[in-house]
Amino acid sequence: MSHLVRDWMSSPVVVIDADSSVSFAMTLMRRRHIHSLVVILKENHSTTYGIITTTDIRDKIIAASRNPAETTVREIMTTPVHVAKPEWTLVECSRKMQEKNVHHLPVVDENNELIGMISATDLFMAAEEIGWLTDKESRKRG
Repeated sequence: MSHLVRDWMSSPVVVIDADSSVSFAMTLMRRRHIHSLVVILKENHSTTYGIITTTDIRDKIIAASRNPAETTVREIMTTPVHVAKPEWTLVECSRKMQEKNVHHLPVVDENNELIGMISATDLFMAAEEIGWLTDKESRKRG
């Protein structure tokens, strides 16, 4: 099995509108058994991405005693978000997550189109299922 992001990412990605309520985001995450949603932001013919995670909800809604029904995703999402490339090795992806202190990275293609999501859980599953290779070893196997 490959050690590349493209082979371990989730696809399709669950997205949410920035003007949706955080209550709706919470319901969507719970029903889909996921911990993050991507927000697609289009401005002046360019696309950027935001993300809302369970950590955002914990820190910015629950701990702050805010009403999720009266708060929009736009108010608490992180943007712009760091992204991964499908051709990265899992080691590269893990290092980027560590460097940026994140647990989820949307995956975009060469045209900046959203094609997947990779999470720390995906890296954990890869390490468990296929073992772990150094970055040099995983590049050889590609």
